[in-house]
Amino acid sequence: MPELRVPGATLYYETRGSGPVLLMIPGGGGDAGTFDVVGPRLADRFTVVAVDPRGKSRSVEDEPGADQRVEVHADDMRRLLDEVSPDRPAQVFGSSSGAIIALELLARHPERVRRVVAHEPPVLGLLPDADRWRAAFAGVVDAFRRDGLPAAMAELGAAAGQEDDDPDGREVADGEPAPETVERYRRTAANMPQFLERELRGFSGHLPDLDALAARADRLVPAYGRASRGLLLARPAEVLAERFGTAAVEFPGGHVGLSTHPARFAEVLGRTLAGTRAASAG
Repeated sequence: MPELRVPGATLYYETRGSGPVLLMIPGGGGDAGTFDVVGPRLADRFTVVAVDPRGKSRSVEDEPGADQRVEVHADDMRRLLDEVSPDRPAQVFGSSSGAIIALELLARHPERVRRVVAHEPPVLGLLPDADRWRAAFAGVVDAFRRDGLPAAMAELGAAAGQEDDDPDGREVADGEPAPETVERYRRTAANMPQFLERELRGFSGHLPDLDALAARADRLVPAYGRASRGLLLARPAEVLAERFGTAAVEFPGGHVGLSTHPARFAEVLGRTLAGTRAASAG
């Protein structure tokens, strides 16, 4: 698979399909494999480019251990777009912390972006009760350092809130996962220490240039999952939509709807990228 040298790191990325570029940026401990099911469903219309962010999985940093900065990741994505779509701006989808990168990319490098779909970016600074949630996320990191990953994820789940009881109905059946899925789970688990210790607080505490985003609001699509409507991780998208006078797009499932409802998620994303602003989970 191709790699791209950027300042301080080497980025691993995957491509599938043909047509204009759709860059997909994962969140949390995710990597390019996050889009293994959704990506092929869009590859008839787009060259789908999925990336391991620096320091995750197969994207190796020259000097591991530094705190991650949103601006650096956004510049990484700009360099990747220069490589895979040098002659035209690209569509961009980001999920969770990947959506924060996508927002920063639009603010800093608008010439490289045709449209950004930002699915549940946890930009806590947009919320009136931001201090409460910054403290909660700091508690997640403390729990990880004190008691390990299960305790940290329990704290994070408590902060995020209980999603609706799957109003869309799961598409992914229970059962023995495929070997490639098991390997993706392994990589995600290995990435979690970086996410929790070096990324969670810095990314969620980052506030993009809202004036710059307002000037490009016609290219920004805030989005959230139907099952997480009104909860912490969906609220920043709702605030962005209200602030910029646009409609947020509702996707099936919750925060990880692209994994639990991939067919319908891809359908809504395809309509959204085509410019159908009325696209919804239904």
